[in-house]
Amino acid sequence: MNVYDSARMADVLAPLGYTPAAAVEDADMVILNTCHVREHAAEKVFSELGRLRLLKQARAERGSGLIIAVAGCVAQAEGEEILARAPFVDIVMGPQTYHRLPEMVAKASRAGGRVLDTDFPAEPKFDHLPAPTARGPSAFLSVQEGCDKFCTFCVVPYTRGAEYSRPVAAIVDEARSLAERGVREITLLGQNVNGYHGESSDGRGWGLGRLIRALAELPGIERIRYTTSHPRDLDDELIAAHGAVDKLMPFLHLPVQSGSDRILAAMNRQHTADEYRRLADRLRAARPDLALSSDFIVGFPGESEDDFDATLRLIRDIGFAQAYSFKYSPRPGTPAAAMGQQVAEAVKERRLAAVHETLGRQAQAFNGDCVGRRFDVLLDRPGRHEGQLLGRSPYMQAVYATLPESMLNTVQRLRVVEAHANSLGAVLDSEAATGERACA
Repeated sequence: MNVYDSARMADVLAPLGYTPAAAVEDADMVILNTCHVREHAAEKVFSELGRLRLLKQARAERGSGLIIAVAGCVAQAEGEEILARAPFVDIVMGPQTYHRLPEMVAKASRAGGRVLDTDFPAEPKFDHLPAPTARGPSAFLSVQEGCDKFCTFCVVPYTRGAEYSRPVAAIVDEARSLAERGVREITLLGQNVNGYHGESSDGRGWGLGRLIRALAELPGIERIRYTTSHPRDLDDELIAAHGAVDKLMPFLHLPVQSGSDRILAAMNRQHTADEYRRLADRLRAARPDLALSSDFIVGFPGESEDDFDATLRLIRDIGFAQAYSFKYSPRPGTPAAAMGQQVAEAVKERRLAAVHETLGRQAQAFNGDCVGRRFDVLLDRPGRHEGQLLGRSPYMQAVYATLPESMLNTVQRLRVVEAHANSLGAVLDSEAATGERACA
């Protein structure tokens, strides 16, 4: 979502004459677009601001200026403190207000015109954004923002606000515009993307499954992904879409966070471990070659050894192609930060190492099973070595191959010849049968 927001900020600033700079030292304006999910996010912002202060001072000594802005969720949560601790910052704006950047820049350009804008506007920002600029064959498309789940460890409801789903027509128009500009793969975004419930032209509500079917009919769109999902909102229509829509990639990031029902309840996740297992079974029944990714938090307050063992058991039961795991870290203002029974750091480290080891073995096994398989890869950038192109498999693995530059920004059928921990090596497979689904 932050990558998408950064690109849209560039779109908003383009009419003012701003274009991306090659380096910070070359910029007339620097925007720090921040995330508040990870620990020490604010400290990292202030550390970076310290370096920018020196650059701004050097500019002033030469008689030129530098606008410094802080955007995103840290700005939303700690805007007043940013202005107090870093008075040289010109603009502080939340993730729902960057469509007002032209007005903020105009005010900041005047002497002493500091701006703090962390409102939640009554009108969605999407109504005021220009048409997106395509920056390659793959693009993000925001369909939903905010979250009403209030997981006890999460700051998103406080920094992004309540759930909002964009109207169907606006999303389809944006996707069509992207396709006309050469985009072949779209990733639908939302803090709780499968909670999407947008209004159609006839006034009816559409879920994400129906929206995906409509987007798959657009000429030029060849691949569709979505992230990030909540197990509670994975409905029958969306599961069916995974089996019926070939353009929907067979890969789903579905965070579970824990395998312990007691910890899931303390997290306010609103699902149980066995409910998650049944969802995985239903997804694989609908699309047998589907692979799952997930998120795990270890060391949540009160997590016992039995609770942690339940998480390892869930990981072994499901089998994940990829996954992200983290030590619990208190986020200021969230209910979990005030809970008792905080887990010792050494225990968190040990549990995280065990989860990493288990998930790493599963990912390596999944990659190894892909050797000899054929699947379509969107080649979207040059590789590290001369003559090499790089892309993503249907399962989000990095895939590299020695191919002519003319194949850049195209979808090619490749055959995997080697597997590594974080990538796959492949060759062009011109004789592969068309329509064959990717590795299971």
